[in-house]
Amino acid sequence: MKKIINGFIGIFLLISTMACTKQPKLEGLDLETWKSDRGGCQGKRLAMLEKVKSLKEEIRGVSANDMDDYFGKPDIQQLADRNQKYYIYFFEPGTHCQNKTQKSSALSMGIRFSAMGIATEITFQHGTP
Repeated sequence: MKKIINGFIGIFLLISTMACTKQPKLEGLDLETWKSDRGGCQGKRLAMLEKVKSLKEEIRGVSANDMDDYFGKPDIQQLADRNQKYYIYFFEPGTHCQNKTQKSSALSMGIRFSAMGIATEITFQHGTP
């Protein structure tokens, strides 16, 4: 009986932790335009670069599930060691626009998620992190 109660407590704590993820304040960022410019291939995301950079601290702490809701499906998703993962969003057109399997050196944002699915690091680079 004690194992069952401990199991329910564990499930409750897990659910309550997941329900309390950070809700970022992304004012001034047109997320619908962002989502419609898949891969940055239309060049619309590039105009948002400075705004996204200014929101870097707001993005940190957001769950991967919430990130999908805000920014849409990532252009590239990479798995890393220790159950971490990266979401990569491109800001500008590159070789990835013609062939998704081609490595691209276009300007991008990489978001690293911990094993718990929380954004821990946001980087800006050419290509993938």
